[in-house]
Amino acid sequence: MAEQRTERRLAAILAGDVAGYSRLMGADEEDTLTRLNVHRREFLEPKIAEHRGRIVKRTGDGVLIEFVSAVDATRCALEIQRGMAGRNAVVPAERRIEFRIGLHVGDIIVEEGDIFGDGVNIAARLEGIAEPGGVSISEDALRQVQGKIEASFVDTGEQTLKNIVRRVRVYRAELYDGNASQQIAPNLSLPDGPSIAVLPFQNLNGDVEQDYFCDGMAEDIITGLARIKWLFVIGRNSSFAYRGKSPDIRQVGRELGVRYVLEGSVRRVGNRVRITSQLVDAQTGVHLWAERFDRSLDDIFALQDEITLSVVGAIEPSLRQAEIKRVERKRPSDLNAYDLVLRAIPLAHSVMPDGASKGLALLEQALAREPDYAAAHGYAAWCHEILFLRGGFREESRITAIRHAHDALVHGRDDATALALAGFVIGLLEHDHATASDAFEAALSVSPSSAFSYQLGSVIAGWAGDAERAVEWGERALRLSPFDPLSYLAYDSVAIGHFYRGRYEDAVNAARKAIQFNPGFSINFVFLAAPLAKLARLDEARTAVARILELQPSFSVSKQFKSVGCAPELTAMFTNALIEAGLPP
Repeated sequence: MAEQRTERRLAAILAGDVAGYSRLMGADEEDTLTRLNVHRREFLEPKIAEHRGRIVKRTGDGVLIEFVSAVDATRCALEIQRGMAGRNAVVPAERRIEFRIGLHVGDIIVEEGDIFGDGVNIAARLEGIAEPGGVSISEDALRQVQGKIEASFVDTGEQTLKNIVRRVRVYRAELYDGNASQQIAPNLSLPDGPSIAVLPFQNLNGDVEQDYFCDGMAEDIITGLARIKWLFVIGRNSSFAYRGKSPDIRQVGRELGVRYVLEGSVRRVGNRVRITSQLVDAQTGVHLWAERFDRSLDDIFALQDEITLSVVGAIEPSLRQAEIKRVERKRPSDLNAYDLVLRAIPLAHSVMPDGASKGLALLEQALAREPDYAAAHGYAAWCHEILFLRGGFREESRITAIRHAHDALVHGRDDATALALAGFVIGLLEHDHATASDAFEAALSVSPSSAFSYQLGSVIAGWAGDAERAVEWGERALRLSPFDPLSYLAYDSVAIGHFYRGRYEDAVNAARKAIQFNPGFSINFVFLAAPLAKLARLDEARTAVARILELQPSFSVSKQFKSVGCAPELTAMFTNALIEAGLPP
């Protein structure tokens, strides 16, 4: 038989999917599917047919479409995104169905109606890096459409795409060229949870060559914030509509339907750059956080990464505190599961039994409403851990803490807070440092700028005797969020690491800083008394011991260090020092 020849042809490929599809389905499966099918039937399929596209296949929320012409494919993509923006204008932000689209022109293999090859793979990867509501297009496709359609494209540079050998230069389609008021639906309703828009950073030099750096900073921050599960983040295409404007922040909040707005500026002088950013409550106009970064431009991409992590890491606790204050003003009858968790957080942060007990009452109400709420399980695990270690070492509290921690792992695979809390309790009370380490790594994969994950992870590293990681992660947490109310956890970890290394003066300094952040936490004084004893400063050590017993009358050296699975050598060091300082064994 003659060998069957493989059919190949050049084609324009469009790959699209629904941004945040899992979140939408988790919130309401039937409603999401119904609305998606309506969009397909009434708008998407007619638009694809209008531009002579062939739907090759659908994959759940995704679609693969072949076009003969790159011009048809690009016009279709732009019209879909503009049309969906209009269809979403009256939809609450948390319920919007927004598509991400990738476009490429390349050689494809055709087999039984399906298409394969690098051309298809590249289009799919471009879709994966597109903004919600945006279009990413390869340079190969852009060459075919330049001068033939009314649209502008921004060069985002050569990108390394997963499983694609060669780097691909990618462009982002600018969907609008008019002013912001023509592009954005006015007075959108606020989502139930916290929401934020990042405005394009102002280029104070006026040098258009620096615009790419300003845009890159804002885009990286948007990407970083989008990793925070509890935060609704407006896509770049909408927030960048305010480029070159000086809008009233409260008006921005109304037009974009967000509670918070982040704005910033960039000024370059010689080989240095100054970046300022500030977080504003868009309802009141009150500034919640502001910071200035002065850095050298020696490695511009490393600089962008550093500042992005610093900004996102600092914003997260500021937003959380703002949300807690907001919920405290709500009537108890209006509280939902999210509100109940927010009210429980400061009680858990007391890390003492009275606060933990009150926090648990709220968390149990939240879990009664939403049994799979990962963060609620995580904070419940922490509260039970507090009750165990500082409330009498009751085995029931330990077991319940571990159960909630594992529930947080199961339900919180994309929730950095839940994963961090799970890792903390599993490492501390179950002494399973391998599972705890995996949980922290997963949390940092979800949110690389999570100071909370570094704080809790540093504590587990310290108790496990990993002095290097305890100090490294503790200092990283402090760098990301230096004014975080939970900074005492990081300082405690640094104190443990220095104590284990025999650097007692450094341990004392770190412990004193921990006490400044939380003078009501008994363990802070443990980490102060031990190195003071080693330095033979026994009067100061005994004063610290008196404070420990005042805060926690039942404190026991042997029970404390055995219960947290402290490394044997470190346990011996602490035990000898604390007994010398006057603590009962």
